[in-house]
Amino acid sequence: MQDQLKQAPVDKYVINPLKSFISNSVMGGVVLLVATIIAVALANSPWSDWFLGLWKNRISLHFNDTVFLDYDLHHWINDGLISIFFFVLGLELKREMVDGQLSGFKNAILPIIVGISGMIFPALIFYLFNGGDSEALSGWGIPMACDIAFVLGILYLLGDKIPVSVKIFFTAFGIVDDIGAVLIIALVYTNEISYISLIVGLIFFVLLIIANKFGVRSTHFYGVVGILGVWLPFLLSGVHATIAAVLVAFTIPATTKISETGFLKKIKKYSTNLDEIESLDGPTLTNDQLHIIGKMKSMTKHAMPPLQRLEHGLHPVVSFVVMPIFALANAGVVFNVNFEDLFSNNIFSGIVTGLVVGKFLGIFGVTFILLKLKLVKLPKKMTVNHLFGISILSGIGFTMCLFITTLAYSNDEQVTQAKIGIFVASIIAGILGYVLLSRNASREKQTAKE
Repeated sequence: MQDQLKQAPVDKYVINPLKSFISNSVMGGVVLLVATIIAVALANSPWSDWFLGLWKNRISLHFNDTVFLDYDLHHWINDGLISIFFFVLGLELKREMVDGQLSGFKNAILPIIVGISGMIFPALIFYLFNGGDSEALSGWGIPMACDIAFVLGILYLLGDKIPVSVKIFFTAFGIVDDIGAVLIIALVYTNEISYISLIVGLIFFVLLIIANKFGVRSTHFYGVVGILGVWLPFLLSGVHATIAAVLVAFTIPATTKISETGFLKKIKKYSTNLDEIESLDGPTLTNDQLHIIGKMKSMTKHAMPPLQRLEHGLHPVVSFVVMPIFALANAGVVFNVNFEDLFSNNIFSGIVTGLVVGKFLGIFGVTFILLKLKLVKLPKKMTVNHLFGISILSGIGFTMCLFITTLAYSNDEQVTQAKIGIFVASIIAGILGYVLLSRNASREKQTAKE
């Protein structure tokens, strides 16, 4: 029994169940969905005024009579808290480019084509609906983005019915989709720019790149310089601060300080040394034991790339803190709009059609043509039916679509029309995609038995 970890009551009843909950890939999507339902319910309840007014409370930073930052809570969430999500997104993008699905031309070509076409078609459809309305047209970027977390959540709910290659393929072109959304936010949905603040932010960004090249691996250094030197100047510049988060993520080192072989040799050596040291009779350790365990801890840290260490550590924060709060602040739509108001312009229709039809045409249509021309091949164990299903599922455009909505429109009626469109499209795409993939899996299982 001494060779096993001791299970205290807090481990058994609190920590272990919590770890199991957090490590479940589906739970992040479930928590996000619950937060969305709560936001919608409160927005349409007797507490609506309190709930919607909560996000208008202002938080300011000032020294004596000089005010440095003065924004409402909604702004702090959409420029500050959500930057953590974009930072983790940037870490994922860099990892995929360094050693993942986007690391080589052969690996990247199909996901890049699919990701781009999956954004162009929804935007074109939105333009067809709203081309004659200049105010409504500013939301053309809304239906371009899909929600990776929700789609992966549904794919994981289907379990072994869906080959791993399908999930990997979706993740690859979903990442391209995210890159496109980040570029659109940077290039299109940016206010008047303060070039002095922007230059200051870029100088510190270059400093982080130089620090990376010189071998600086302290995540605290990148955190302090990234927030104060890059994120804050970008916030003050008018360029959306979330772009700073992505840029900082790309400066985080992605290499280890020691090879896997070297690490194993060192750990074996330390283990042998630890075994040879005489221990105390009680539960405490000797100074020599503490010294060796400290070396083992340091060596373990050197064996992990800072990029992956941060990505792994921040994922639960994003899934269970950042995104639920973002949903609470942005998904509260008051459904007191009548059909005449909903269809007073084509924002709602453009978003629903763009997400459900546009994503399908851009992903399935373009890939199917490329397959027929024998220019590309699908990953192993992935069929055209799988492609059909995930093309529909990609119409789930929640997090990024809601975020772009807050940048595209300032009129409350237009924001409501857009958010309802996002909800409706996501529900249609989610249910339809799940049913199609599930039925396809059942047919394939039945065919295999026969």
